Amino acid sequence: MNLDIYKTKLMTEKKLLEEELIGLGQVDKTGDWKATPENDLNNQEVEDFGDQADKATDFEERSSKLDLLESRLSDIDEALEKIENKNYGSCEICENQIEEDRLEVNPAAPTCKQCMEKNV
Repeated sequence: MNLDIYKTKLMTEKKLLEEELIGLGQVDKTGDWKATPENDLNNQEVEDFGDQADKATDFEERSSKLDLLESRLSDIDEALEKIENKNYGSCEICENQIEEDRLEVNPAAPTCKQCMEKNV
């Protein structure tokens, strides 16, 4: 298994995720990502109920996207840590090798195909 290929893929995806996260929010003092309001809706002086509803909906959508992206970033960070610790590619459940075709599709995959199917 060529770890450099997977490390490159993970680092590339990490960079893209971080850029996307920055567009949706910012990191707070605890290191967690928090959604921020979109600028164009935030700059109005007088808001009506429709504007307030739009802001709330937008904020919820941004928060949901941010949560998904933050979770994926965490998976990628864990996979990169496994590469550094020389235990990348082992299933977290059964400890067998994760199939390379699975890692090709998802280099941050924590489980082999068989264990993934059991947990779905």
